[in-house]
Order: sequence, then structure tokens, then C-alpha cells
Amino acid sequence: MTEHLYFEDLPVGRHFLSRGMTVEADAVRAFATEFDPQPFHTDAVAAENSLFKGLAASGWHTAAMTMRLIVETLPLAGGVIGAGVDELRWPRPVRPGDTLHIDIEVLEARISRSNPSGGWLKLRVTTLNQDAQTVQVIVPNIMATLRGVPA
Repeated sequence: MTEHLYFEDLPVGRHFLSRGMTVEADAVRAFATEFDPQPFHTDAVAAENSLFKGLAASGWHTAAMTMRLIVETLPLAGGVIGAGVDELRWPRPVRPGDTLHIDIEVLEARISRSNPSGGWLKLRVTTLNQDAQTVQVIVPNIMATLRGVPA
């Protein structure tokens, strides 16, 4: 079992790198069929005639895959508890066959005034493909538990 991380383990400037996750065409179509049913996400032929010039994962699918990698890569005591997002961008499409990984950087860290058992972190999570091209940037604000302090 992975050891949990606490607020004290996350100083400003620290980076965490994830494993790779390969995007499957069936998963792209399945996610889009349920949550973002647009032809450039669900139909390879229609996608060829779109702005994307080929099947592309929904940005929301990219966000969901990124969240999976965040949870795996940043095993916070108490879980990854979000409190909003300052930025979310998709600068290039994710394609079937791409292998994604994330780079998490701690941008800010401060003890909570209202919850003395935790602190607030601002992260920059950059999702990259196998060619090191950025496919998503998200800047979330999350809560992290302080070590040795009852929640």
C-alpha cells in the first residue's frame, strides 16, 4: 500500500510525475456517447470532416483521466478534496493511442484559518502526451491534512 502524503510533504515547487495511461478509441467513444455526444468524439468518419480532422477525446474525458492520475500520483491522507479550479485549458486534442502522463507542481501552500487540521494547496497539473505536448492544464485548489492533527 502507498504511504499517504500530508500537507508538510508538499512544499511549494515540489513536482510529482505519474505513470503513463494509454487512451483507447473504444473508451473515447464510450465516454463521449454518455457525456459529450458530439460526432468528433463518437464517430471516426464524421471526426475526419471536423475541426479536429480525426477522432478526439472529449476535454471532459481528458479531465477525468487526469483526475485518475492525480489520485494515483498524489495519495493524500483523507483523499484529494477539491475546492475549485482557477484554470482549465485544452491546448491540443487527445487522440486514441496517445499515452498521457501528468506533472503536478505545488504552486502555493498555506495553513487553513478555518480548519486547523489542514492546509490549502494550489497545484498546476499539466497533462502531456507521449510527445511531451501539453494536452491539458488545470490549476486546482485542494485541501491537504496536516500530519498528526486529528481531522
